[in-house]
Amino acid sequence: MAASLVRIFSKSCRQISRPWGASRAAWRSRSTNPAADVSSDQAAGGVSFPPLQTYSEEESMMREAVKKYAQERIAPFVSKMDENSTMDEEVIKSLFEQGLMGIEIDPEYNGTGSTFFASILVIEELAKVDPSVAVLCDIQNTLINTLFAELGTTAQKEQYLSRLTTDMVGSFCLSEAESGSDAFSLKTRADKHKDYYIINGSKLWISNAEHAGVFLVMANVDPSSGYKGITCFIVDRDTEGLEICKKENKLGLRASSTCPLNFDNVKMVHVLTLSLRVFQMVGLAQGCFDNTIPYTRQRVQFGKRLFDFQGMQHQIAHVATQIEAGRLLTYNAARLKEAGRPFIKEACMAKYFTAEVATLTTSKCIEWMGGVGFTKDYPIEKYYRDCKIGTIYEGTTNVQLSTMAKLIDKEYDS
Repeated sequence: MAASLVRIFSKSCRQISRPWGASRAAWRSRSTNPAADVSSDQAAGGVSFPPLQTYSEEESMMREAVKKYAQERIAPFVSKMDENSTMDEEVIKSLFEQGLMGIEIDPEYNGTGSTFFASILVIEELAKVDPSVAVLCDIQNTLINTLFAELGTTAQKEQYLSRLTTDMVGSFCLSEAESGSDAFSLKTRADKHKDYYIINGSKLWISNAEHAGVFLVMANVDPSSGYKGITCFIVDRDTEGLEICKKENKLGLRASSTCPLNFDNVKMVHVLTLSLRVFQMVGLAQGCFDNTIPYTRQRVQFGKRLFDFQGMQHQIAHVATQIEAGRLLTYNAARLKEAGRPFIKEACMAKYFTAEVATLTTSKCIEWMGGVGFTKDYPIEKYYRDCKIGTIYEGTTNVQLSTMAKLIDKEYDS
C-alpha cells in the first residue's frame, strides 16, 4: 500500500487540480454516482445542484484508500500509543509515505496537489480510527503547510515545503499561560537587532512539539501597538535557546504530543508574514458510533437484541442524525472556503456543533455498551476521553458562539 495514495492523488490531480472549484455541471459529471444527480428538474430543463456528499472520483478514491490504510496501518498501534502516550514513529513515517502530510501542496514540492476538501475527508477518516493521528495530520495540512504555501517566500517554500511533505513534522506555537482564547494578549517578545530578532518567552499546549522539526512561533515585535505587532517566526528545532519541555500527561489524545516551549534569547531571521485563521470531531463521533452499533446488534437481553428496544432505536437514530448534521455543516464550510466565499460563520458553526455532537455520541455509546464500554477492552472510553478537547482547543465553544453572534449581528445591519 506504500505510496499508493501518492500515485492515485498525483495522477488525478494532474488531470483535475481543484475538482470542487469547477462549475456545477462539472461537479455532476464527476460524481461517483452520476445517475444520482439526475432529477426531474434537470429532465425538465431546470437547475439542479449536487448534494453535499457528492464526491469527485478522486475524492472517493482517496476516502476509500485512507479508510483502508487507517485500518491496516494505524489501528494496530492505537491502544499501545494511547497507553504509552507516544506516537509510534512507524505511524508518522507511514503518513508521509502515503502522501497524507502534503495533501494540498503542489507536486513541485513533493506534495499531493489535491484540495482542502480532500484534507477534510482524510482527517475525518483518520479520526474514525485514532483522533491523535488525525490531529497530527490536520495541523500539518491545514495550518503549517497552508501558511508556508500562502505566505512563505520562494526560498522558504523551497527550504521547508519539500521536507514538510516528505519527512518533517511542523508545529504551531501560539498559546501561552495568559493567552488562550485571548490570543492577542501573548507576552512572547521579538526584539529587533539590525537584520535579526531576539525572541524571549514561553508557550504552552503546543501540539506535535515532541516530533516537530520546525516551529511557527507567534511573538510580538511591537507590544505598544497591541495585536498589530504579532508576527510569525520560523524556528528550526535545533535553534540555540529553544527548549522543548516535558510533554503534558493528558486525559485524551494521549498519543498526540503536547509540550511547553521556552525561548531564551533565540536569534531569528526567518519571518512569515501572517494574518491569523477542527473538523476532526465528525470522524471521532462516527468512529465511536461505528464501534458501538455492532455490539447493540449482537448483545441480547430479555430475549431481544439491544438494538430492537424502541428506547434504544430512538436514541441511536437521534445520535446518527446529529452526526450527519455535523458532517454536512463541516462539508458546507469546507466547500464555501474552496469556492472563495465567506465561510467564517459556517466554520464556527461546524466547529461548535461537531464538538457538541462528539460529546453526545461518545457519552451515549458508553451507556449503550454498558459496563464493557467503561473498560479499555473496547475503544469507546478512548473516544470519550479524546473528544473533550474538542470544546476547548482551536477556539473554545464560547469563542465560537461569540464569533457567530458578531457575524450574525453584522448580517442585519441596514
